Amino acid sequence: MTMHRVLTTLYCALTAVLATAWSAAPPTHPSSPATAPGTTVRVHDGLVRGIAHDGYRTFEGIPYAAAPLGSLRWAPPRRTAPWSGVRDATRPASACPQPAGEVPGGSTDEDCLHLNVTTPDGARPARPRPVIVWLHGGGFTTGAGSSYDGHRMATRGGVVVVTVNYRLGALGFLAHSGLPGSGTFGLADQQAALRWVRAEIGAFGGDARNVTLAGESAGGYSVCAQLASPAAAGLFDQAVIESGPCTGRPDRPFAPSAVPLSTARDAGADLAVKVGCGFARDALACLRRVDVSRLLAAQGTDQQPAHTTPLLPSDPAAAIAAGHVHRVPVLIGNNHDEGNGWAAGIIQAGNPVTPDTWPDVVAAFFPSAGQAKGIIREYPVHRTDGGPVFGAVIGDANFACPTARTGGLLAAHVPVWRYEFADEHAPPLTTGTPLFPLGAPHASELSYLFDLGGRPRDLTPAQHRLADTMIDYWTRFARTADPNGPSSPPWPRQSVLSLAPDHIVPTRTTQARHHCAFWRTLA
Repeated sequence: MTMHRVLTTLYCALTAVLATAWSAAPPTHPSSPATAPGTTVRVHDGLVRGIAHDGYRTFEGIPYAAAPLGSLRWAPPRRTAPWSGVRDATRPASACPQPAGEVPGGSTDEDCLHLNVTTPDGARPARPRPVIVWLHGGGFTTGAGSSYDGHRMATRGGVVVVTVNYRLGALGFLAHSGLPGSGTFGLADQQAALRWVRAEIGAFGGDARNVTLAGESAGGYSVCAQLASPAAAGLFDQAVIESGPCTGRPDRPFAPSAVPLSTARDAGADLAVKVGCGFARDALACLRRVDVSRLLAAQGTDQQPAHTTPLLPSDPAAAIAAGHVHRVPVLIGNNHDEGNGWAAGIIQAGNPVTPDTWPDVVAAFFPSAGQAKGIIREYPVHRTDGGPVFGAVIGDANFACPTARTGGLLAAHVPVWRYEFADEHAPPLTTGTPLFPLGAPHASELSYLFDLGGRPRDLTPAQHRLADTMIDYWTRFARTADPNGPSSPPWPRQSVLSLAPDHIVPTRTTQARHHCAFWRTLA
């Protein structure tokens, strides 16, 4: 196994560890009886009954597409069948199949194409509110919409929040010759959820004519893909991209990206061999009979959508550079210390970063001798700073600088607001004491927008103010396509808004801190 694969595997393991910070848990807020007014709603396929809470209502586990079972495994999402009676929507449905991590014990239930709706009191069909559709992260291998409790966003911002499950791993992104939809089934699911929202959200008090598509990490990159997908035209009106830059590269394993269909088919062929279907007369029929747990064990640690496909005709990075994107306003950003969590986990797993080991670590991720030497010069490691330096390389190469480039490319065609989440004392996402201060690492902003797993984070008063301000920005953007308002510091489009407690200021110096000029020389 190559050093690159060893470290990539460690990265995936760390992602699963981080994800346990918001593993699903029973809501901590009090609930009223399900028979309260407004908790039974009619959608096209039947009645659903949710729960009334203090100031908002929730409807969980609503199917937006048929269960992708049997012959529908690796098929485009199909319309769900109507049901009789009143469907219980008081608890989440199963997460899509995935290994243990964010979902305790993992999941093997393919009947997972469901979404969850949180709507504030006062939202009614006659008084519709803006809608935010949230796509979860998790490297396209883990995650669930139910992990993100959006009631603070719904009540403070007066918006309807929809969180979505979509197919993951090999079940979401398998590519195989002769298989329509190869490499993009998970992205097709997201589009099916958006079509459901356009058709049905009005019954919950949402404005079907004002939908913001938002996501973080793999969810943010999914937003990039939908911006570039012709099939997503007209399905959303604004876009929010958190820590999922559209101009990432598949040779850098931390940030999500897409791969050519030919590469995805090679990975699909390898999977077929691993599960005993590589030489079957009908390989697809064989694959559809394989047990889910066996597929999960055989799938690679890297899962990426495929481009050069009908849903994604070109790499989103190329599409955005060419201006081939849907003309919707974009709010985009990253965290100041994106790479520190991964760096700490990799070091703690037995890979120290010292002046002596640093050249080998860099070479594992950047095999080109010229690139490696340049990185070592630009990011020298001294006796005690190996962790933060390694984190800076991961963060700059995979997140900060690609996000800056993405924002610049999009700004040539659509209104763009850029931010950097910079709370250096953000609550940790894992237990225990890290090897070095992590600052504002990957995913740390999520606690300011959501109660992860239904559990509010332990924020200081200043951090609570920051969380409220961020929710104000995000929900105003969903309402008016502009995050600015009288109650928050101004956010000029031509600058990057630095988000930290009691220090919310536009800046032009963010890129300088992140060595982006250097990374442009390595592109």
